[in-house]
Amino acid sequence: MDTQNLMNFLPYVAMIAVFYFLMIRPQQKKAKQEKEFESTLKVGDRIITKSGIHGKIAELADTTIVIETMSGKLKMERSAISMEMSSKLAKTQN
Repeated sequence: MDTQNLMNFLPYVAMIAVFYFLMIRPQQKKAKQEKEFESTLKVGDRIITKSGIHGKIAELADTTIVIETMSGKLKMERSAISMEMSSKLAKTQN
């Protein structure tokens, strides 16, 4: 491979690197943080779901939770909990 072919190929490599560091890596980091957040949940924690429902965790299972709201209990997936909103809620209560 001569230098000219390498110089023609270099912009594509640079675009892939930029794409990785600006798009893929932050998504992976956020997914890891959300998974860690879900694993640290415990009964009694006040949470907010991604759909905006406020409640307190009543029961925990492997992939589901039961939250207690003012209108009763709801069973939903752990992934439905909003990490950002629940963290803000926890900070305001302290």
